Amino acid sequence: MSDEKKIVIVPCSGIGKTYGTVSREAAYDVVEELRPDESQLVALSMLVMGDESARAAVDGSQAITIDGCKLACASKMVRESGGTVAKEHAVLDAYRRHKAFKPAGIAELNEGGLQLAHALADEIAVEIDELLQKGSVEAAAEEANHA
Repeated sequence: MSDEKKIVIVPCSGIGKTYGTVSREAAYDVVEELRPDESQLVALSMLVMGDESARAAVDGSQAITIDGCKLACASKMVRESGGTVAKEHAVLDAYRRHKAFKPAGIAELNEGGLQLAHALADEIAVEIDELLQKGSVEAAAEEANHA
């Protein structure tokens, strides 16, 4: 699958924050393990710095953001960079859904933090499938209209 068709994943850059670490770990799970051919990681810091390749990856693309706090920096930067936030996630909301996985740690997450990241990654993988399926259906309908 070409990068143009991939769903962009933009995690929080909350360095030194547990929820930021959970968001990045979930993003890595998605792009490296669960949906490597259907997704691509774009670093929030690169968007903030105005990196042309990061902005180009987001511009006109569907993105799934993973924010570590209420500031929602990932979601805001995707929109400011011309992308569409197809799905927004907040790590705190994921924790509320998965109370058994209490995250702790920054440089290294505890087992609860890793489990929370994996649970969030699983949710995002399903959303990627749904977004791509929806896109395929819409493309087929568009093609049928022009036939």
